[in-house]
Amino acid sequence: MCGRFVSASSPQILAERFGVAEVAFDGREPDYNVTPRAWVPAVRERARDDPPTRVLSLLRWGLVPSWAEAPAVGDRQINARAETVAVRSAYQTAFRRRRCIVPADAFYEWKKSDDETAGGRKAPRVPYVVRRRDGEPLAFAGLWEVWRDPAVADDDDPDAWLRTCCIVTTHANALLAPIHDRMPVVLPDAAWDEWLDPRVRDTAALERMLGPAPDDWFEIYEVSPRVNKPENNYADLLRPVAA
Repeated sequence: MCGRFVSASSPQILAERFGVAEVAFDGREPDYNVTPRAWVPAVRERARDDPPTRVLSLLRWGLVPSWAEAPAVGDRQINARAETVAVRSAYQTAFRRRRCIVPADAFYEWKKSDDETAGGRKAPRVPYVVRRRDGEPLAFAGLWEVWRDPAVADDDDPDAWLRTCCIVTTHANALLAPIHDRMPVVLPDAAWDEWLDPRVRDTAALERMLGPAPDDWFEIYEVSPRVNKPENNYADLLRPVAA
């Protein structure tokens, strides 16, 4: 799964890395502990342009389908499982028409402990960081949606529209499997154009992209349990714990 991640690269770095033609926001503070409902940079292609224009914009993490009654639905939909993304009602339209890439500098995962505390309870889970060995941003496979707020009368009011996203997850590769049984889908560079192109509707071909990335792309190490608290948000969260 993906419950927390790091989004610290500047818009300029992301625009260059992902071949973006238009950046739709001025800047933002680095976020070292991204949690649901946070606004995160995402790479999309604007379908109304011919050919589509690749844009970097901010989306709220937690996908809200167009038919949802309220945006709180998104709190339960930060991740979409690769095995069911093409058929689940919350995701199937976005999978066909509104795919995105959610860049991330790293993500956190927690390993269950078999140890017990002095009181006989399970010991707390141990946090780890996963990042690319080459230091490049990860390209999470994502979906995005737009939701119309019925409480806002004017379609031209920016507050009438909420754009949200989720991250597609798959089974873990061998490196991550001892920590957790799932991981985000990290797309290789060669898959970006097809994944982002809204004109591509071949769901079978798209599903074939949703396997785990190779083990040798990543490094993984234990970090401080300070990351467990969302209010902790600073670069030192990525520091390895002392051996």
